[in-house]
Amino acid sequence: MLIAFIGLGNMGAPMARNLLAAGHALRVFDVNEAALGAAAEQGAKICTSPKDAVLEAELVITMLPAAAHVRSVYLNADGVLAGIARGVPAVDCSTIDPATVREVAAKAAAQGVRLADAPVSGGTGGAQAGTLTFMVGASAELFAQLQPVLAQMGRNIVHCGDVGTGQIAKICNNMLLGISMIGVSEAMALGAALGIDTGVLAGVINSSTGRCWSSDTCNPWPGIVETAPASRGYTGGFGAELMLKDLGLATEAARQARQPVILGAVAQQLFQAMSLRGEGGKDFSAIVDSYRKPR
Repeated sequence: MLIAFIGLGNMGAPMARNLLAAGHALRVFDVNEAALGAAAEQGAKICTSPKDAVLEAELVITMLPAAAHVRSVYLNADGVLAGIARGVPAVDCSTIDPATVREVAAKAAAQGVRLADAPVSGGTGGAQAGTLTFMVGASAELFAQLQPVLAQMGRNIVHCGDVGTGQIAKICNNMLLGISMIGVSEAMALGAALGIDTGVLAGVINSSTGRCWSSDTCNPWPGIVETAPASRGYTGGFGAELMLKDLGLATEAARQARQPVILGAVAQQLFQAMSLRGEGGKDFSAIVDSYRKPR
């Protein structure tokens, strides 16, 4: 299949690489020349704009940083909708607000293009290994069309409902993730302050009712989980700035829905404070340092 892939960042580049490995032909675009060069070395064709990338494409995939980028890539004069052929499906894998993806999908539909949203979970490791979870918002027909291709980049392909519901699932999941990481951080820091061995405490939590992904897989306390970012200086994980972005999306969506998210709002403020301290580039589990004495 000839696929236009737009957005070759930390997530998009390995996703595109997996599609090339699966035998697809890729036309790619990104503003980063180094990313384009790397993709070209792997066999992709470099294009000069989103409009250029989608010419003759049978499927369009975008993976972009924020809603503003999605709007420009799809709606600008040199964007996707200016070049895509009628009937060609598109899927946006960015994490943005549900309202934006629904607006772009409506404009795409007006010219005969079906757009799905399919944000991902699994981080850069999952992108490289092809084990991502895709949360897909699309009609049943479009989902069936997209599922085989998404399965070449991920392990779990979940149909969440109509367009926009993928984003809803993603922001709700990540809001809970941010809250749970703060809760584990508080518990670990309290235990350390009271004098219990943190390894013993983690073992109790992970065999008891407090167990969660933030405790057993990405424990924020150094030395507890060997493969966790906390054990390598909080590098190579899910950046705190990205968590802050997702919490902002969740709290704004909640405001529009007039739905209280009290813990989500508190989590947003804690990660905002972390960002202001200049620690936004660390893994989000470094939020534990908000509870630890200076070292």
